Amino acid sequence: MASPLSSSTVVSHRIFFLNPSPLNRKFLFVKPKSPFNRTNSGDFRMQCSKNGTKEHIHSCNSSIDSKLNPFEDGSKNLEKLVATILIFVQFWSPLPLLGLDSAYISPAEAVLYSPDTKVPRTGELALRRAIPANPSMKIIQASLEDISYLLRIPQRKPYGTMESNVKKALKVAIDDKDKILASIPADLKDKGSELYATLIDGKGGLQALITSIKKQDPDKVSLGLAASLDTVADLELLQASGLSFLLPQQYLNYPRLAGRGTVEITIEKGDGSTFSAAAGGDQRKSATIQIVIDGYSAPLTAGNFAKLVTSGAYDGAKLNTVNQAVITEDGSGKVESVSVPLEVMPSGQFEPLYRTPLSVQDGELPVLPLSVYGAVAMAHSETSDEYSSPYQFFFYLYDKRNSGLGGLSFDEGQFSVFGYTTAGKNILGQIKTGDIIKSAKLIEGQDRLILPAQNNNNINSST
Repeated sequence: MASPLSSSTVVSHRIFFLNPSPLNRKFLFVKPKSPFNRTNSGDFRMQCSKNGTKEHIHSCNSSIDSKLNPFEDGSKNLEKLVATILIFVQFWSPLPLLGLDSAYISPAEAVLYSPDTKVPRTGELALRRAIPANPSMKIIQASLEDISYLLRIPQRKPYGTMESNVKKALKVAIDDKDKILASIPADLKDKGSELYATLIDGKGGLQALITSIKKQDPDKVSLGLAASLDTVADLELLQASGLSFLLPQQYLNYPRLAGRGTVEITIEKGDGSTFSAAAGGDQRKSATIQIVIDGYSAPLTAGNFAKLVTSGAYDGAKLNTVNQAVITEDGSGKVESVSVPLEVMPSGQFEPLYRTPLSVQDGELPVLPLSVYGAVAMAHSETSDEYSSPYQFFFYLYDKRNSGLGGLSFDEGQFSVFGYTTAGKNILGQIKTGDIIKSAKLIEGQDRLILPAQNNNNINSST
Protein backbone atom coordinates (compact mmCIF):
# COMPACT_ATOMS: atom_id res chain seq x y z
CA MET A 1 0.00 0.00 0.00
CA ALA A 2 1.29 3.39 -0.90
CA SER A 3 1.97 5.56 2.07
CA PRO A 4 -0.46 8.50 2.06
CA LEU A 5 1.94 10.87 3.70
CA SER A 6 5.44 10.23 2.47
CA SER A 7 6.72 13.74 2.86
CA SER A 8 10.25 14.97 2.50
CA THR A 9 10.16 17.28 5.49
CA VAL A 10 10.11 16.86 9.24
CA VAL A 11 10.23 19.48 11.90
CA SER A 12 13.64 20.55 13.06
CA HIS A 13 13.80 21.80 16.59
CA ARG A 14 14.77 25.37 15.96
CA ILE A 15 12.77 28.42 16.84
CA PHE A 16 11.31 29.09 13.41
CA PHE A 17 12.32 26.68 10.69
CA LEU A 18 11.47 23.28 9.26
CA ASN A 19 14.68 21.76 7.92
CA PRO A 20 14.45 19.18 5.14
CA SER A 21 15.37 15.63 6.03
CA PRO A 22 14.08 12.23 4.87
CA LEU A 23 10.81 10.98 6.33
CA ASN A 24 10.13 7.28 6.68
CA ARG A 25 7.52 6.43 4.07
CA LYS A 26 5.97 3.81 6.36
CA PHE A 27 4.70 6.31 8.89
CA LEU A 28 2.36 9.29 8.96
CA PHE A 29 3.07 12.71 10.36
CA VAL A 30 6.20 11.93 12.33
CA LYS A 31 6.25 13.92 15.56
CA PRO A 32 9.39 15.52 16.97
CA LYS A 33 11.43 13.03 19.00
CA SER A 34 12.53 15.66 21.46
CA PRO A 35 11.59 19.25 22.17
CA PHE A 36 13.59 21.86 20.34
CA ASN A 37 16.55 23.25 22.20
CA ARG A 38 16.90 26.96 22.63
CA THR A 39 20.07 26.71 24.71
CA ASN A 40 22.39 28.02 22.06
CA SER A 41 20.32 31.03 21.15
CA GLY A 42 19.54 31.60 24.81
CA ASP A 43 23.19 31.42 25.77
CA PHE A 44 24.07 33.84 23.00
CA ARG A 45 21.43 36.29 24.17
CA MET A 46 22.46 35.93 27.79
CA GLN A 47 26.02 36.65 26.81
CA CYS A 48 24.97 39.72 24.92
CA SER A 49 22.96 41.01 27.85
CA LYS A 50 25.71 40.31 30.33
CA ASN A 51 28.59 41.57 28.28
CA GLY A 52 26.69 44.34 26.58
CA THR A 53 24.12 45.65 29.01
CA LYS A 54 26.07 45.77 32.25
CA GLU A 55 29.23 47.09 30.65
CA HIS A 56 27.19 49.66 28.77
CA ILE A 57 25.52 50.83 31.98
CA HIS A 58 28.89 50.98 33.69
CA SER A 59 30.43 52.98 30.87
CA CYS A 60 27.42 55.26 30.80
CA ASN A 61 27.68 55.90 34.52
CA SER A 62 31.39 56.64 34.32
CA SER A 63 31.00 59.05 31.43
CA ILE A 64 28.54 61.41 33.10
CA ASP A 65 29.94 64.85 33.64
CA SER A 66 30.36 65.34 37.36
CA LYS A 67 29.62 69.06 36.96
CA LEU A 68 25.97 68.41 35.93
CA ASN A 69 23.38 69.25 38.55
CA PRO A 70 21.52 66.34 40.19
CA PHE A 71 18.45 66.75 37.97
CA GLU A 72 20.48 66.68 34.78
CA ASP A 73 22.49 63.80 36.17
CA GLY A 74 19.35 61.78 36.85
CA SER A 75 17.84 62.63 33.47
CA LYS A 76 20.96 61.51 31.63
CA ASN A 77 21.09 58.28 33.59
CA LEU A 78 17.42 57.64 32.94
CA GLU A 79 17.81 58.14 29.17
CA LYS A 80 20.74 55.75 29.02
CA LEU A 81 18.95 53.20 31.16
CA VAL A 82 15.90 53.32 28.88
CA ALA A 83 18.14 52.88 25.83
CA THR A 84 19.82 49.91 27.48
CA ILE A 85 16.49 48.31 28.38
CA LEU A 86 15.28 48.70 24.78
CA ILE A 87 18.40 46.96 23.51
CA PHE A 88 17.89 44.19 26.05
CA VAL A 89 14.23 43.77 25.03
CA GLN A 90 15.19 43.70 21.37
CA PHE A 91 17.53 40.81 22.02
CA TRP A 92 14.98 38.80 23.96
CA SER A 93 11.66 39.62 22.32
CA PRO A 94 10.52 38.56 18.82
CA LEU A 95 8.19 41.56 18.71
CA PRO A 96 9.05 44.31 16.23
CA LEU A 97 10.71 47.42 17.61
CA LEU A 98 9.98 50.64 15.73
CA GLY A 99 9.19 48.56 12.64
CA LEU A 100 12.82 47.54 12.12
CA ASP A 101 12.33 43.80 12.53
CA SER A 102 10.62 43.53 9.17
CA ALA A 103 13.96 44.34 7.58
CA TYR A 104 15.51 41.06 8.62
CA ILE A 105 12.76 38.58 9.59
CA SER A 106 12.14 36.17 6.74
CA PRO A 107 8.60 35.30 5.56
CA ALA A 108 9.03 31.79 6.95
CA GLU A 109 9.73 33.14 10.43
CA ALA A 110 6.71 35.40 10.26
CA VAL A 111 4.45 32.57 9.07
CA LEU A 112 5.62 29.87 11.46
CA TYR A 113 6.19 31.93 14.56
CA SER A 114 2.94 33.86 14.58
CA PRO A 115 0.14 32.11 16.52
CA ASP A 116 -2.37 33.70 14.13
CA THR A 117 -1.17 32.90 10.63
CA LYS A 118 -4.73 33.28 9.26
CA VAL A 119 -4.41 29.89 7.59
CA PRO A 120 -8.00 28.71 6.95
CA ARG A 121 -9.07 26.38 9.74
CA THR A 122 -12.32 25.19 8.18
CA GLY A 123 -12.99 23.66 4.82
CA GLU A 124 -15.72 26.19 4.11
CA LEU A 125 -13.33 29.11 4.64
CA ALA A 126 -10.59 27.53 2.54
CA LEU A 127 -13.01 26.80 -0.30
CA ARG A 128 -14.41 30.33 -0.22
CA ARG A 129 -10.94 31.86 -0.42
CA ALA A 130 -10.07 29.57 -3.32
CA ILE A 131 -12.77 30.96 -5.64
CA PRO A 132 -11.15 33.08 -8.40
CA ALA A 133 -13.72 35.88 -8.30
CA ASN A 134 -14.03 39.60 -8.99
CA PRO A 135 -11.55 41.74 -6.96
CA SER A 136 -14.40 43.79 -5.50
CA MET A 137 -15.99 40.65 -4.11
CA LYS A 138 -12.68 39.61 -2.58
CA ILE A 139 -12.44 42.97 -0.77
CA ILE A 140 -15.97 42.46 0.59
CA GLN A 141 -15.11 38.91 1.61
CA ALA A 142 -11.90 39.92 3.41
CA SER A 143 -13.65 42.71 5.33
CA LEU A 144 -16.32 40.31 6.55
CA GLU A 145 -13.89 37.51 7.39
CA ASP A 146 -11.97 39.87 9.67
CA ILE A 147 -15.09 40.07 11.84
CA SER A 148 -14.73 36.35 12.56
CA TYR A 149 -11.46 37.08 14.35
CA LEU A 150 -12.97 40.02 16.23
CA LEU A 151 -15.80 37.81 17.50
CA ARG A 152 -13.26 35.58 19.23
CA ILE A 153 -12.28 38.34 21.65
CA PRO A 154 -13.69 36.98 24.92
CA GLN A 155 -15.05 39.99 26.80
CA ARG A 156 -15.47 43.50 25.43
CA LYS A 157 -15.82 42.87 21.73
CA PRO A 158 -14.88 45.71 19.33
CA TYR A 159 -18.33 46.23 17.85
CA GLY A 160 -17.29 49.60 16.48
CA THR A 161 -14.57 47.98 14.38
CA MET A 162 -17.01 45.30 13.23
CA GLU A 163 -19.49 47.95 12.11
CA SER A 164 -16.74 49.77 10.21
CA ASN A 165 -15.81 46.53 8.43
CA VAL A 166 -19.38 45.90 7.32
CA LYS A 167 -19.84 49.51 6.19
CA LYS A 168 -16.64 49.21 4.16
CA ALA A 169 -17.96 46.03 2.53
CA LEU A 170 -21.34 47.69 1.89
CA LYS A 171 -19.73 50.72 0.28
CA VAL A 172 -17.66 48.53 -2.06
CA ALA A 173 -20.73 46.48 -2.93
CA ILE A 174 -22.76 49.58 -3.81
CA ASP A 175 -20.00 51.54 -5.57
CA ASP A 176 -18.83 48.53 -7.62
CA LYS A 177 -22.25 47.07 -8.42
CA ASP A 178 -21.72 47.30 -12.18
CA LYS A 179 -18.30 45.62 -11.97
CA ILE A 180 -19.66 42.85 -9.77
CA LEU A 181 -22.61 42.06 -12.03
CA ALA A 182 -20.54 42.45 -15.21
CA SER A 183 -18.33 39.54 -14.05
CA ILE A 184 -21.31 37.15 -14.13
CA PRO A 185 -22.04 35.27 -17.40
CA ALA A 186 -25.09 36.44 -19.32
CA ASP A 187 -27.12 33.29 -18.67
CA LEU A 188 -26.64 33.73 -14.91
CA LYS A 189 -27.37 37.48 -14.72
CA ASP A 190 -30.85 37.09 -13.22
CA LYS A 191 -29.61 34.81 -10.46
CA GLY A 192 -26.68 37.13 -9.86
CA SER A 193 -28.97 40.16 -9.50
CA GLU A 194 -31.08 38.28 -6.95
CA LEU A 195 -28.01 37.32 -4.91
CA TYR A 196 -26.70 40.88 -5.09
CA ALA A 197 -29.99 42.25 -3.73
CA THR A 198 -29.89 39.65 -0.94
CA LEU A 199 -26.35 40.68 -0.04
CA ILE A 200 -27.38 44.33 0.32
CA ASP A 201 -30.87 44.22 1.84
CA GLY A 202 -31.74 40.58 2.45
CA LYS A 203 -32.50 38.94 5.78
CA GLY A 204 -28.91 37.76 6.01
CA GLY A 205 -27.46 40.75 4.17
CA LEU A 206 -25.10 43.54 5.10
CA GLN A 207 -27.74 46.02 6.27
CA ALA A 208 -29.19 43.41 8.63
CA LEU A 209 -25.68 42.58 9.86
CA ILE A 210 -25.08 46.23 10.79
CA THR A 211 -28.31 46.20 12.81
CA SER A 212 -27.21 43.07 14.70
CA ILE A 213 -23.83 44.64 15.46
CA LYS A 214 -25.47 47.77 16.84
CA LYS A 215 -27.50 45.57 19.21
CA GLN A 216 -24.20 44.01 20.35
CA ASP A 217 -25.60 40.50 20.28
CA PRO A 218 -22.66 38.20 19.41
CA ASP A 219 -24.89 35.23 18.56
CA LYS A 220 -26.96 37.22 16.07
CA VAL A 221 -23.81 38.81 14.65
CA SER A 222 -22.29 35.37 14.14
CA LEU A 223 -25.39 34.04 12.37
CA GLY A 224 -25.73 37.17 10.23
CA LEU A 225 -22.05 37.06 9.31
CA ALA A 226 -22.31 33.42 8.22
CA ALA A 227 -25.34 34.24 6.05
CA SER A 228 -23.58 37.21 4.42
CA LEU A 229 -20.46 35.16 3.71
CA ASP A 230 -22.58 32.37 2.18
CA THR A 231 -24.15 34.92 -0.16
CA VAL A 232 -20.72 36.29 -1.03
CA ALA A 233 -19.52 32.77 -1.90
CA ASP A 234 -22.59 32.12 -4.05
CA LEU A 235 -21.98 35.33 -5.98
CA GLU A 236 -18.30 34.51 -6.43
CA LEU A 237 -19.13 31.04 -7.75
CA LEU A 238 -21.34 32.63 -10.39
CA GLN A 239 -18.44 34.86 -11.42
CA ALA A 240 -15.99 31.92 -11.60
CA SER A 241 -17.49 30.07 -14.52
CA GLY A 242 -14.32 28.12 -15.31
CA LEU A 243 -10.58 27.92 -14.76
CA SER A 244 -8.75 31.23 -14.52
CA PHE A 245 -5.55 29.80 -16.02
CA LEU A 246 -4.44 27.57 -18.88
CA LEU A 247 -3.22 24.08 -18.08
CA PRO A 248 0.28 23.14 -19.26
CA GLN A 249 0.20 21.51 -22.67
CA GLN A 250 1.57 18.19 -21.39
CA TYR A 251 -1.38 17.78 -18.99
CA LEU A 252 -4.24 18.39 -21.41
CA ASN A 253 -4.80 14.64 -21.82
CA TYR A 254 -5.85 14.25 -18.19
CA PRO A 255 -9.42 14.43 -16.90
CA ARG A 256 -10.04 17.80 -15.26
CA LEU A 257 -12.69 19.56 -13.23
CA ALA A 258 -13.30 23.15 -14.35
CA GLY A 259 -14.92 24.38 -11.15
CA ARG A 260 -16.56 22.79 -8.12
CA GLY A 261 -18.14 19.42 -7.55
CA THR A 262 -19.82 17.62 -4.65
CA VAL A 263 -19.30 13.94 -3.88
CA GLU A 264 -21.54 11.98 -1.53
CA ILE A 265 -19.95 8.97 0.14
CA THR A 266 -21.91 6.37 2.11
CA ILE A 267 -19.85 4.34 4.58
CA GLU A 268 -20.85 1.07 6.24
CA LYS A 269 -19.43 -0.47 9.39
CA GLY A 270 -17.45 -3.58 8.54
CA ASP A 271 -17.86 -5.28 11.93
CA GLY A 272 -21.61 -4.86 12.31
CA SER A 273 -21.35 -1.98 14.80
CA THR A 274 -23.05 1.39 14.34
CA PHE A 275 -22.26 5.05 13.83
CA SER A 276 -23.34 7.53 16.49
CA ALA A 277 -25.57 10.40 15.43
CA ALA A 278 -24.13 13.92 15.71
CA ALA A 279 -26.75 15.14 18.20
CA GLY A 280 -28.93 12.34 19.47
CA GLY A 281 -30.97 10.23 17.10
CA ASP A 282 -30.77 6.55 16.25
CA GLN A 283 -27.61 4.51 15.85
CA ARG A 284 -26.94 3.71 12.20
CA LYS A 285 -25.04 0.94 10.45
CA SER A 286 -24.19 3.35 7.63
CA ALA A 287 -23.51 7.06 7.46
CA THR A 288 -23.22 9.61 4.67
CA ILE A 289 -20.68 12.35 4.29
CA GLN A 290 -20.25 14.99 1.61
CA ILE A 291 -17.06 16.47 0.26
CA VAL A 292 -16.68 19.49 -2.00
CA ILE A 293 -13.91 19.01 -4.54
CA ASP A 294 -12.18 22.07 -5.94
CA GLY A 295 -11.14 22.22 -9.56
CA TYR A 296 -10.20 25.91 -9.31
CA SER A 297 -7.04 25.04 -7.37
CA ALA A 298 -6.52 21.36 -8.27
CA PRO A 299 -8.24 20.71 -11.62
CA LEU A 300 -6.30 17.56 -12.54
CA THR A 301 -6.51 15.93 -9.11
CA ALA A 302 -10.18 16.79 -8.61
CA GLY A 303 -10.95 15.78 -12.19
CA ASN A 304 -9.27 12.38 -11.87
CA PHE A 305 -11.05 11.75 -8.55
CA ALA A 306 -14.43 12.72 -10.06
CA LYS A 307 -13.80 10.36 -12.97
CA LEU A 308 -13.00 7.51 -10.57
CA VAL A 309 -16.16 8.23 -8.58
CA THR A 310 -18.40 8.23 -11.66
CA SER A 311 -16.87 4.94 -12.82
CA GLY A 312 -17.69 3.27 -9.48
CA ALA A 313 -14.05 2.80 -8.55
CA TYR A 314 -14.63 3.34 -4.83
CA ASP A 315 -17.85 1.35 -4.43
CA GLY A 316 -17.00 -1.44 -2.00
CA ALA A 317 -13.54 -0.07 -1.17
CA LYS A 318 -12.21 -0.83 2.31
CA LEU A 319 -10.91 1.90 4.58
CA ASN A 320 -7.91 1.88 6.88
CA THR A 321 -7.29 4.18 9.82
CA VAL A 322 -3.72 5.33 10.32
CA ASN A 323 -2.15 8.16 12.27
CA GLN A 324 -4.38 11.23 11.71
CA ALA A 325 -5.86 9.87 8.48
CA VAL A 326 -8.46 7.56 7.00
CA ILE A 327 -7.19 6.11 3.73
CA THR A 328 -8.69 3.88 1.10
CA GLU A 329 -7.14 0.52 0.38
CA ASP A 330 -4.84 0.14 -2.60
CA GLY A 331 -7.23 -0.38 -5.49
CA SER A 332 -4.61 -0.81 -8.20
CA GLY A 333 -5.99 -3.02 -10.92
CA LYS A 334 -9.61 -2.63 -9.86
CA VAL A 335 -10.18 0.11 -12.42
CA GLU A 336 -8.07 1.69 -15.12
CA SER A 337 -6.52 4.83 -13.64
CA VAL A 338 -3.47 7.06 -13.94
CA SER A 339 -0.99 8.81 -11.68
CA VAL A 340 -1.67 12.53 -11.69
CA PRO A 341 1.33 14.81 -11.09
CA LEU A 342 1.52 16.39 -7.64
CA GLU A 343 -0.63 19.53 -7.91
CA VAL A 344 -0.48 22.33 -5.34
CA MET A 345 -1.71 25.92 -5.74
CA PRO A 346 0.44 28.34 -3.68
CA SER A 347 -1.30 31.25 -1.97
CA GLY A 348 -0.99 34.45 -3.98
CA GLN A 349 -0.39 32.60 -7.27
CA PHE A 350 -2.71 32.23 -10.24
CA GLU A 351 -1.94 28.64 -11.23
CA PRO A 352 -0.83 25.44 -9.52
CA LEU A 353 2.68 24.07 -9.28
CA TYR A 354 3.18 20.59 -10.68
CA ARG A 355 5.50 17.89 -9.35
CA THR A 356 6.86 20.42 -6.84
CA PRO A 357 5.92 20.43 -3.13
CA LEU A 358 5.74 23.75 -1.32
CA SER A 359 8.52 24.90 0.99
CA VAL A 360 6.73 25.98 4.14
CA GLN A 361 10.02 27.01 5.75
CA ASP A 362 10.35 29.60 2.99
CA GLY A 363 6.92 31.03 3.74
CA GLU A 364 4.98 29.16 1.03
CA LEU A 365 1.46 28.11 1.93
CA PRO A 366 -1.16 26.38 -0.24
CA VAL A 367 -4.55 27.80 -1.14
CA LEU A 368 -6.04 24.47 0.00
CA PRO A 369 -4.16 23.64 3.22
CA LEU A 370 -3.83 20.15 4.60
CA SER A 371 -4.04 21.56 8.14
CA VAL A 372 -7.86 21.38 8.26
CA TYR A 373 -9.91 18.61 9.84
CA GLY A 374 -11.59 16.71 7.02
CA ALA A 375 -9.22 17.79 4.25
CA VAL A 376 -9.28 15.33 1.34
CA ALA A 377 -6.05 14.59 -0.52
CA MET A 378 -4.46 11.98 -2.75
CA ALA A 379 -1.81 9.67 -1.39
CA HIS A 380 1.60 9.67 -2.99
CA SER A 381 2.48 7.31 -5.79
CA GLU A 382 4.49 4.26 -4.71
CA THR A 383 7.19 5.12 -7.22
CA SER A 384 7.57 8.90 -6.83
CA ASP A 385 6.47 11.66 -4.47
CA GLU A 386 6.21 13.89 -7.55
CA TYR A 387 3.04 12.02 -8.50
CA SER A 388 -0.15 11.19 -6.65
CA SER A 389 -1.49 7.68 -6.31
CA PRO A 390 -3.74 6.70 -9.23
CA TYR A 391 -6.40 5.53 -6.78
CA GLN A 392 -5.77 6.04 -3.05
CA PHE A 393 -7.14 9.13 -1.32
CA PHE A 394 -7.37 9.97 2.37
CA PHE A 395 -9.28 12.11 4.84
CA TYR A 396 -6.90 14.06 7.06
CA LEU A 397 -7.93 14.24 10.72
CA TYR A 398 -6.05 17.40 11.65
CA ASP A 399 -5.10 17.64 15.31
CA LYS A 400 -3.43 20.83 16.51
CA ARG A 401 -1.73 18.90 19.31
CA ASN A 402 0.25 16.97 16.71
CA SER A 403 1.10 19.90 14.47
CA GLY A 404 4.15 22.08 14.11
CA LEU A 405 4.77 25.73 14.87
CA GLY A 406 1.98 28.01 13.72
CA GLY A 407 -0.44 25.08 13.91
CA LEU A 408 0.66 23.71 10.53
CA SER A 409 0.81 20.03 9.72
CA PHE A 410 4.33 18.65 9.40
CA ASP A 411 3.36 17.59 5.87
CA GLU A 412 1.77 20.87 4.79
CA GLY A 413 2.32 21.57 1.10
CA GLN A 414 3.48 18.01 0.36
CA PHE A 415 0.24 16.49 -0.94
CA SER A 416 -2.43 17.29 -3.51
CA VAL A 417 -5.35 18.51 -1.40
CA PHE A 418 -8.40 18.76 -3.66
CA GLY A 419 -11.36 19.24 -1.33
CA TYR A 420 -12.88 19.20 2.14
CA THR A 421 -15.51 17.31 4.07
CA THR A 422 -18.41 19.74 4.43
CA ALA A 423 -21.11 17.45 5.88
CA GLY A 424 -20.72 14.49 8.22
CA LYS A 425 -17.35 15.53 9.68
CA ASN A 426 -18.38 13.89 12.96
CA ILE A 427 -18.42 10.56 11.13
CA LEU A 428 -14.73 10.67 10.19
CA GLY A 429 -13.51 10.07 13.74
CA GLN A 430 -15.79 7.01 14.04
CA ILE A 431 -14.39 5.21 11.00
CA LYS A 432 -12.34 2.12 11.84
CA THR A 433 -10.12 -0.12 9.76
CA GLY A 434 -12.33 -2.54 7.87
CA ASP A 435 -15.22 -0.13 7.32
CA ILE A 436 -16.39 0.01 3.73
CA ILE A 437 -17.37 2.69 1.21
CA LYS A 438 -20.79 1.40 0.18
CA SER A 439 -21.09 3.97 -2.60
CA ALA A 440 -19.54 7.19 -3.87
CA LYS A 441 -21.53 9.48 -6.17
CA LEU A 442 -20.81 12.76 -7.93
CA ILE A 443 -24.05 14.57 -7.07
CA GLU A 444 -23.01 18.00 -8.37
CA GLY A 445 -20.49 19.17 -10.96
CA GLN A 446 -20.94 16.57 -13.71
CA ASP A 447 -21.19 19.40 -16.24
CA ARG A 448 -17.75 20.69 -15.16
CA LEU A 449 -15.98 17.34 -15.54
CA ILE A 450 -14.01 17.31 -18.78
CA LEU A 451 -12.93 13.92 -20.10
CA PRO A 452 -10.48 14.18 -23.01
CA ALA A 453 -11.01 12.00 -26.05
CA GLN A 454 -7.54 10.47 -25.63
CA ASN A 455 -7.43 7.22 -23.72
CA ASN A 456 -5.46 6.46 -20.61
CA ASN A 457 -2.65 4.83 -22.54
CA ASN A 458 -1.88 8.20 -24.09
CA ILE A 459 -1.84 9.77 -20.63
CA ASN A 460 0.53 7.11 -19.35
CA SER A 461 2.91 7.65 -22.23
CA SER A 462 2.92 11.41 -21.57
CA THR A 463 3.99 10.93 -17.93
